Amino acid sequence: MPQEGTAQVVRGLPKFDDPDLLVGAEGFSDAGVYRLRDDLLMLVSLDFFPPLVDDPYLYGQIAAANSLSDIFAMGGTPKTALNIVGFPDDKEDLSTLNKILAGGAERVMAAGAVIAGGHTVRDTEIKYGLSVTGVATPEELMTNGDARPGDQLVLTKPLGTGFVTTAFKKNRCPDSVLETAAASMAMLNQGASQSAKAVGASASTDITGFGLAGHAGEMAQSSDVTVVIDTTRLPVLPGAAGLAAEGNHTRASKTNRSAVESLMRIEEAADAGGLEMAFDAQTSGGLLISVDPARSEELVSRCRETGAEYAAIVGEVTAKTDVSLVFTG
Repeated sequence: MPQEGTAQVVRGLPKFDDPDLLVGAEGFSDAGVYRLRDDLLMLVSLDFFPPLVDDPYLYGQIAAANSLSDIFAMGGTPKTALNIVGFPDDKEDLSTLNKILAGGAERVMAAGAVIAGGHTVRDTEIKYGLSVTGVATPEELMTNGDARPGDQLVLTKPLGTGFVTTAFKKNRCPDSVLETAAASMAMLNQGASQSAKAVGASASTDITGFGLAGHAGEMAQSSDVTVVIDTTRLPVLPGAAGLAAEGNHTRASKTNRSAVESLMRIEEAADAGGLEMAFDAQTSGGLLISVDPARSEELVSRCRETGAEYAAIVGEVTAKTDVSLVFTG
């Protein structure tokens, strides 16, 4: 759902007055945070979506990695997960569901967590994801609200999954391009999260449906700063630029742009292709991490050592200006 739609739906809902609910639904955060003890926080998140690829096992891996990412984005360690399934058992063989769940279980196991159960309902189309619970100490917790002027911004995965998956649905995507994108989507953000904590990152968020522009805008608003994105430095999946040029846009590309229109300024030096990537809706994208410039290159190196080979410095944080988001080149 577009950002403005989400805001409209939750507006007017009851407010929960609990001093231990440190991060709730009213903000832009990736996961909820509840204080169990002074030295222990519980992180909770939920996400699910229909298949993006034909291989059910790979789909399960991607959906699980996407769900786990919210916990990693906030510096947490996933502990338990619950499967969430919508499945047309009157149309699809149950062996397909078995493969989806097996793919999800493999990613949960790789993250060092366990699946503690779940729930399945009959649906008209397949949907799968996880409700994930993680833990963090107060010192480990990262939010998107602490980016500091002077920080540099590191993006840990390449952009373009929306263009790739849209082209795939239209039978326009080369197999090699899809394989690379799928591998990126299935990769856990665990290593990037650990790297961010190791260098004392100021803030972090994961890039998913609202695209880089939307989630960077949320970081800027939450931190009361301006985020400057260099469109010429954005890492892009191989083949994605060509698919974008051929018109393989998701509907979200347009809504993502309109959602931040009033918050942003596009400078003349901005690269048109990079801008398209910034608005493209991502599935299981990377982390956008705000970090002291003295340690940004170290962060990139650490991320690449964990498998995030496209990690790159993509911008900077400045004091708040007349806009929250600036695209330059």
